[in-house]
Amino acid sequence: MNWDDIRIFLAVARTGQMLGAARQLRLNHATVARRVSALEAALGATLFTRRTNGCDLTSEGEALLTRAELMETAALGARADVGESDAALSGTVRIGAPDGFGVAFLAPRLGKLRRLYPQLRIQLVPVPRSFSLSKREADIAITTARPTEGRLVARKLVDYRLGLYASTLYVKQRGLPQSVADLRHHSLVGYVEDLIFTPSLDFAREIWKDWQADVEVSSAIGQSAAVRGGAGIGILHDFLARDVPELVAVLPDLSIARSYWTVVHEDMRAIRRVGAVADFIAQEVSAARQAFTPLRA
Repeated sequence: MNWDDIRIFLAVARTGQMLGAARQLRLNHATVARRVSALEAALGATLFTRRTNGCDLTSEGEALLTRAELMETAALGARADVGESDAALSGTVRIGAPDGFGVAFLAPRLGKLRRLYPQLRIQLVPVPRSFSLSKREADIAITTARPTEGRLVARKLVDYRLGLYASTLYVKQRGLPQSVADLRHHSLVGYVEDLIFTPSLDFAREIWKDWQADVEVSSAIGQSAAVRGGAGIGILHDFLARDVPELVAVLPDLSIARSYWTVVHEDMRAIRRVGAVADFIAQEVSAARQAFTPLRA
Protein backbone atom coordinates (compact mmCIF):
# COMPACT_ATOMS: atom_id res chain seq x y z
CA MET A 1 0.00 0.00 0.00
CA ASN A 2 1.45 3.33 -1.11
CA TRP A 3 1.76 5.93 1.69
CA ASP A 4 1.22 8.77 -0.78
CA ASP A 5 -2.11 7.21 -1.77
CA ILE A 6 -3.06 6.96 1.91
CA ARG A 7 -2.13 10.62 2.42
CA ILE A 8 -4.38 11.59 -0.47
CA PHE A 9 -7.17 9.36 0.85
CA LEU A 10 -6.98 11.14 4.22
CA ALA A 11 -7.18 14.56 2.60
CA VAL A 12 -10.28 13.58 0.59
CA ALA A 13 -11.90 11.99 3.65
CA ARG A 14 -11.29 15.12 5.74
CA THR A 15 -12.31 17.72 3.19
CA GLY A 16 -15.16 15.68 1.70
CA GLN A 17 -14.06 16.73 -1.79
CA MET A 18 -11.54 15.72 -4.43
CA LEU A 19 -11.09 19.40 -5.31
CA GLY A 20 -10.66 20.42 -1.68
CA ALA A 21 -8.05 17.71 -1.18
CA ALA A 22 -6.24 18.80 -4.34
CA ARG A 23 -6.04 22.37 -3.09
CA GLN A 24 -4.86 21.27 0.34
CA LEU A 25 -2.16 19.02 -1.09
CA ARG A 26 -1.31 21.38 -3.97
CA LEU A 27 -1.96 18.66 -6.52
CA ASN A 28 -3.95 18.53 -9.72
CA HIS A 29 -7.58 17.48 -9.25
CA ALA A 30 -7.17 14.73 -11.84
CA THR A 31 -4.12 13.40 -9.99
CA VAL A 32 -6.08 13.12 -6.75
CA ALA A 33 -8.95 11.31 -8.48
CA ARG A 34 -6.54 8.94 -10.23
CA ARG A 35 -4.67 8.10 -7.01
CA VAL A 36 -7.89 7.43 -5.12
CA SER A 37 -9.05 5.13 -7.93
CA ALA A 38 -5.69 3.34 -7.84
CA LEU A 39 -6.00 2.83 -4.09
CA GLU A 40 -9.53 1.46 -4.50
CA ALA A 41 -8.31 -0.92 -7.20
CA ALA A 42 -5.39 -2.10 -5.03
CA LEU A 43 -7.72 -2.76 -2.10
CA GLY A 44 -10.56 -4.13 -4.20
CA ALA A 45 -13.01 -1.85 -2.40
CA THR A 46 -15.00 1.32 -3.06
CA LEU A 47 -13.86 3.92 -0.52
CA PHE A 48 -16.01 6.90 -1.53
CA THR A 49 -19.45 7.51 -2.92
CA ARG A 50 -18.89 10.25 -5.48
CA ARG A 51 -21.47 13.03 -5.69
CA THR A 52 -21.56 16.17 -7.80
CA ASN A 53 -20.72 18.32 -4.77
CA GLY A 54 -18.38 16.02 -2.87
CA CYS A 55 -17.49 12.56 -1.64
CA ASP A 56 -18.89 10.46 1.22
CA LEU A 57 -16.97 7.64 2.85
CA THR A 58 -18.41 4.18 2.31
CA SER A 59 -18.33 1.60 5.11
CA GLU A 60 -15.06 0.31 3.62
CA GLY A 61 -13.74 3.87 3.58
CA GLU A 62 -14.69 4.36 7.23
CA ALA A 63 -12.81 1.17 8.12
CA LEU A 64 -9.72 2.33 6.22
CA LEU A 65 -9.88 5.80 7.81
CA THR A 66 -9.11 4.37 11.26
CA ARG A 67 -6.13 2.43 9.93
CA ALA A 68 -4.94 5.34 7.81
CA GLU A 69 -4.91 7.69 10.80
CA LEU A 70 -2.78 5.17 12.71
CA MET A 71 -0.36 5.13 9.77
CA GLU A 72 -0.31 8.93 9.78
CA THR A 73 0.42 9.00 13.50
CA ALA A 74 3.33 6.61 13.01
CA ALA A 75 4.67 8.72 10.13
CA LEU A 76 4.46 11.93 12.16
CA GLY A 77 6.18 10.26 15.10
CA ALA A 78 8.97 8.92 12.90
CA ARG A 79 9.49 12.33 11.33
CA ALA A 80 9.71 13.94 14.76
CA ASP A 81 12.15 11.28 16.00
CA VAL A 82 14.60 11.67 13.13
CA GLY A 83 14.07 15.44 12.81
CA GLU A 84 12.96 15.33 9.18
CA SER A 85 11.92 18.88 8.12
CA ASP A 86 11.82 19.88 11.79
CA ALA A 87 15.56 20.12 12.43
CA ALA A 88 15.60 23.80 11.46
CA LEU A 89 11.97 24.34 12.42
CA SER A 90 10.83 24.58 8.84
CA GLY A 91 7.45 23.71 7.38
CA THR A 92 3.94 25.05 7.92
CA VAL A 93 2.00 25.58 11.14
CA ARG A 94 -1.67 26.52 10.91
CA ILE A 95 -3.29 28.27 13.87
CA GLY A 96 -7.06 28.47 14.20
CA ALA A 97 -8.27 31.17 16.58
CA PRO A 98 -11.32 33.24 17.50
CA ASP A 99 -11.19 36.50 15.57
CA GLY A 100 -10.77 38.73 18.61
CA PHE A 101 -7.67 36.89 19.79
CA GLY A 102 -6.38 36.06 16.32
CA VAL A 103 -6.71 39.53 14.75
CA ALA A 104 -6.18 41.85 17.70
CA PHE A 105 -3.58 39.93 19.70
CA LEU A 106 -1.80 37.26 17.68
CA ALA A 107 -1.57 38.75 14.17
CA PRO A 108 0.59 41.75 15.26
CA ARG A 109 3.05 39.27 16.86
CA LEU A 110 3.55 37.04 13.82
CA GLY A 111 6.48 39.17 12.65
CA LYS A 112 8.28 38.41 15.91
CA LEU A 113 7.51 34.71 15.49
CA ARG A 114 8.94 34.73 11.96
CA ARG A 115 12.09 36.50 13.14
CA LEU A 116 12.58 33.72 15.67
CA TYR A 117 11.90 30.96 13.12
CA PRO A 118 12.47 32.40 9.64
CA GLN A 119 12.02 29.05 7.89
CA LEU A 120 8.54 28.51 9.27
CA ARG A 121 5.45 29.25 7.23
CA ILE A 122 2.64 30.48 9.49
CA GLN A 123 -1.03 30.26 8.57
CA LEU A 124 -3.41 32.13 10.88
CA VAL A 125 -7.13 31.48 10.45
CA PRO A 126 -8.82 34.05 12.73
CA VAL A 127 -12.50 33.30 12.17
CA PRO A 128 -15.43 32.73 14.56
CA ARG A 129 -15.74 28.96 14.20
CA SER A 130 -14.50 25.73 15.71
CA PHE A 131 -11.63 23.76 14.17
CA SER A 132 -11.30 20.00 13.84
CA LEU A 133 -7.77 19.05 14.85
CA SER A 134 -8.41 15.40 14.00
CA LYS A 135 -9.20 16.46 10.42
CA ARG A 136 -6.05 18.62 10.38
CA GLU A 137 -8.01 21.83 9.81
CA ALA A 138 -5.44 23.39 12.13
CA ASP A 139 -2.29 22.28 13.94
CA ILE A 140 -3.03 24.50 16.93
CA ALA A 141 -6.45 25.76 17.98
CA ILE A 142 -7.12 28.61 20.37
CA THR A 143 -10.41 27.90 22.11
CA THR A 144 -12.59 29.59 24.73
CA ALA A 145 -13.38 26.33 26.51
CA ARG A 146 -11.32 23.28 27.46
CA PRO A 147 -12.21 20.34 25.19
CA THR A 148 -13.69 17.31 26.93
CA GLU A 149 -13.60 14.80 24.09
CA GLY A 150 -11.07 13.48 21.61
CA ARG A 151 -7.33 12.85 21.71
CA LEU A 152 -6.50 16.47 22.45
CA VAL A 153 -3.94 18.14 24.69
CA ALA A 154 -5.08 21.46 26.16
CA ARG A 155 -3.09 24.17 27.97
CA LYS A 156 -4.72 27.15 29.63
CA LEU A 157 -3.37 30.45 28.34
CA VAL A 158 -5.14 33.15 30.32
CA ASP A 159 -8.42 34.31 31.81
CA TYR A 160 -10.00 37.31 30.15
CA ARG A 161 -12.97 39.54 30.82
CA LEU A 162 -15.76 41.10 28.82
CA GLY A 163 -18.01 43.99 29.73
CA LEU A 164 -20.60 46.40 28.38
CA TYR A 165 -19.41 49.25 26.17
CA ALA A 166 -20.97 52.03 24.12
CA SER A 167 -19.55 54.77 21.92
CA THR A 168 -19.26 58.34 23.11
CA LEU A 169 -21.60 59.29 20.23
CA TYR A 170 -24.24 56.82 21.41
CA VAL A 171 -23.96 57.99 25.01
CA LYS A 172 -24.34 61.61 23.93
CA GLN A 173 -27.51 60.75 22.04
CA ARG A 174 -29.09 58.12 24.32
CA GLY A 175 -27.40 58.49 27.71
CA LEU A 176 -26.11 55.73 29.95
CA PRO A 177 -28.25 53.03 31.62
CA GLN A 178 -28.13 53.22 35.39
CA SER A 179 -29.10 49.59 35.95
CA VAL A 180 -29.40 46.33 34.03
CA ALA A 181 -33.15 46.86 33.80
CA ASP A 182 -32.49 50.11 31.91
CA LEU A 183 -31.00 48.11 29.03
CA ARG A 184 -34.55 47.53 27.76
CA HIS A 185 -34.56 51.19 26.72
CA HIS A 186 -31.36 50.93 24.70
CA SER A 187 -30.17 49.48 21.40
CA LEU A 188 -28.09 46.33 21.91
CA VAL A 189 -25.37 44.70 19.81
CA GLY A 190 -24.65 40.96 20.02
CA TYR A 191 -23.89 37.73 18.18
CA VAL A 192 -26.09 36.19 15.48
CA GLU A 193 -27.66 33.66 17.82
CA ASP A 194 -28.01 30.72 15.44
CA LEU A 195 -24.34 31.08 14.42
CA ILE A 196 -22.90 30.85 17.95
CA PHE A 197 -20.58 27.86 17.55
CA THR A 198 -19.74 27.20 21.21
CA PRO A 199 -21.78 27.61 24.42
CA SER A 200 -18.94 29.62 25.97
CA LEU A 201 -19.78 32.50 23.59
CA ASP A 202 -23.47 32.53 24.51
CA PHE A 203 -22.88 35.00 27.33
CA ALA A 204 -25.34 37.85 26.71
CA ARG A 205 -27.95 36.49 29.11
CA GLU A 206 -25.34 36.28 31.84
CA ILE A 207 -25.57 40.08 31.78
CA TRP A 208 -29.34 40.27 31.37
CA LYS A 209 -31.75 37.36 30.98
CA ASP A 210 -33.96 39.35 28.58
CA TRP A 211 -31.12 40.36 26.26
CA GLN A 212 -32.33 40.76 22.66
CA ALA A 213 -29.85 42.28 20.24
CA ASP A 214 -31.06 44.85 17.72
CA VAL A 215 -27.84 44.50 15.72
CA GLU A 216 -26.28 41.04 15.41
CA VAL A 217 -22.72 40.54 14.13
CA SER A 218 -21.13 37.09 13.97
CA SER A 219 -17.63 38.15 15.05
CA ALA A 220 -16.06 39.90 18.01
CA ILE A 221 -14.16 42.35 15.81
CA GLY A 222 -17.36 43.15 13.91
CA GLN A 223 -19.30 43.77 17.11
CA SER A 224 -16.56 46.08 18.36
CA ALA A 225 -16.72 48.07 15.12
CA ALA A 226 -20.52 48.28 15.28
CA VAL A 227 -20.46 49.53 18.88
CA ARG A 228 -17.71 52.01 18.05
CA GLY A 229 -19.87 53.33 15.21
CA GLY A 230 -22.79 54.03 17.56
CA ALA A 231 -25.00 51.01 16.82
CA GLY A 232 -25.71 50.40 20.50
CA ILE A 233 -24.39 48.85 23.69
CA GLY A 234 -22.43 45.64 23.26
CA ILE A 235 -20.51 43.07 25.28
CA LEU A 236 -16.89 43.51 24.20
CA HIS A 237 -13.57 42.01 25.19
CA ASP A 238 -11.85 44.36 27.60
CA PHE A 239 -8.52 43.87 25.81
CA LEU A 240 -10.16 45.04 22.57
CA ALA A 241 -12.12 47.96 24.00
CA ARG A 242 -10.37 49.50 26.97
CA ASP A 243 -7.87 51.65 25.03
CA VAL A 244 -10.29 52.84 22.34
CA PRO A 245 -10.93 56.54 23.09
CA GLU A 246 -14.41 56.62 21.54
CA LEU A 247 -15.67 53.76 23.74
CA VAL A 248 -17.13 54.14 27.23
CA ALA A 249 -17.56 51.38 29.81
CA VAL A 250 -21.23 50.85 30.68
CA LEU A 251 -22.25 49.52 34.11
CA PRO A 252 -18.57 48.81 34.83
CA ASP A 253 -19.31 46.64 37.85
CA LEU A 254 -20.72 44.02 35.48
CA SER A 255 -18.28 41.70 33.73
CA ILE A 256 -18.03 38.19 32.33
CA ALA A 257 -15.03 35.89 32.80
CA ARG A 258 -13.78 33.47 30.14
CA SER A 259 -10.50 31.71 29.35
CA TYR A 260 -8.33 31.03 26.31
CA TRP A 261 -6.76 27.62 25.77
CA THR A 262 -4.27 26.24 23.26
CA VAL A 263 -5.31 22.83 22.00
CA VAL A 264 -3.15 20.42 19.99
CA HIS A 265 -3.97 16.94 18.75
CA GLU A 266 -2.05 14.19 20.56
CA ASP A 267 -0.40 13.15 17.31
CA MET A 268 1.02 16.64 16.73
CA ARG A 269 2.46 17.56 20.11
CA ALA A 270 5.79 15.85 19.41
CA ILE A 271 6.29 17.85 16.18
CA ARG A 272 8.89 20.44 17.14
CA ARG A 273 7.58 23.26 14.96
CA VAL A 274 4.09 22.88 16.42
CA GLY A 275 5.43 22.84 19.97
CA ALA A 276 7.61 25.88 19.28
CA VAL A 277 4.68 27.92 17.97
CA ALA A 278 2.43 26.83 20.86
CA ASP A 279 5.16 27.85 23.33
CA PHE A 280 5.58 31.21 21.57
CA ILE A 281 1.85 31.94 21.89
CA ALA A 282 1.90 31.00 25.58
CA GLN A 283 4.92 33.23 26.24
CA GLU A 284 3.40 36.22 24.45
CA VAL A 285 0.12 35.84 26.34
CA SER A 286 1.97 35.52 29.65
CA ALA A 287 3.92 38.71 28.94
CA ALA A 288 0.68 40.58 28.18
CA ARG A 289 -1.42 38.97 30.91
CA GLN A 290 -2.57 42.24 32.45
CA ALA A 291 -4.05 43.32 29.12
CA PHE A 292 -6.59 40.50 29.34
CA THR A 293 -7.84 41.19 32.86
CA PRO A 294 -7.58 44.94 33.46
CA LEU A 295 -9.44 46.88 36.11
CA ARG A 296 -12.55 48.31 34.46
CA ALA A 297 -13.50 51.91 35.13
